[in-house]
Amino acid sequence: MSSLDGKIILLTGGTGSFGQKFTDTLLKEHNPKRIRIYSRGELLQYEMEKKLSDERLRFFIGDVRDKDRLSRAMNDVDIVVHAAALKQVPACEYNPLEAIKTNIDGTKNIIEAAIDNEVERVLGVSTDKAVHPVNLYGATKMVAEKLLIQGNYYSGSRKNKFSCVRYGNVFGSRGSVVPLFIEQRITGTITITDERMTRFWITLEQGVQFVVECIENMRGGEIFVPKIPSMKVTDLARAIAPEAKIKIIGIRPGEKLHEVLLTEDEARHSREFKTHYLIEPELPFWDAEKLRGGKALFEGFRYSSEINDVWLSIEEMKSLKYD
Repeated sequence: MSSLDGKIILLTGGTGSFGQKFTDTLLKEHNPKRIRIYSRGELLQYEMEKKLSDERLRFFIGDVRDKDRLSRAMNDVDIVVHAAALKQVPACEYNPLEAIKTNIDGTKNIIEAAIDNEVERVLGVSTDKAVHPVNLYGATKMVAEKLLIQGNYYSGSRKNKFSCVRYGNVFGSRGSVVPLFIEQRITGTITITDERMTRFWITLEQGVQFVVECIENMRGGEIFVPKIPSMKVTDLARAIAPEAKIKIIGIRPGEKLHEVLLTEDEARHSREFKTHYLIEPELPFWDAEKLRGGKALFEGFRYSSEINDVWLSIEEMKSLKYD
């Protein structure tokens, strides 16, 4: 029995790459009573409904900016997975107030609607760009993380639990570099901003499975960080287009050479497990007894893409599905 069986689950951003894979996985491998897809796009919802064709699915047109609509959608919901966000870095830089309204105000609405509807568990999907952010997208996701963790304090004696999952680039998802490289492969030239660049990498399937595990294990207040491999962006380019030339174009505004999933300061209140790290909140609501197992991290520990212990080789990247 899974703790998701028999539950009513609301998924924001449900028609995105993650949302569609998450929904498909739950329908096939678990037995939820209902999955409510909450998103803005009627065409994407229509296509998703036609593709999955399952009587346990319900579709809600709505925006996370609209608290009243969220509250209606959360009626009788047991679990919320919050994956809705404006995530394109250039678009967020050009439309900063819109990014704030969706990523920060939208998360606030999620928290308040969940408290009002007595939702048992809320898990926010975050990103490595929320760590030491250098662009507005990362900054909004950092604030969203803080809001969700603080939600445990805000809810008082109610039964709500709020946690986050934070991971790196999703291989082949919409907006990732993979579709760009595939498109550029036709021209014979791949553009890379800096040949030293590294990134954390996770497949869509791995991301979904990790989120499911976090929902089942969350006690409220944690940030879950999976142990995932790093890759060199130049190696990814060679895996996708081995015959193409590589053109270095320089780092773009708001872009990092390397990404960090867990900082030295967070490491002081984190634990290491076999498959992941768990960042404990530094707030009064957290009871140390909630966390069992794991081991403390050494002083100065940092989980960064350029000093990772596990790396994807070019051959391993070729074996992944990205066409």
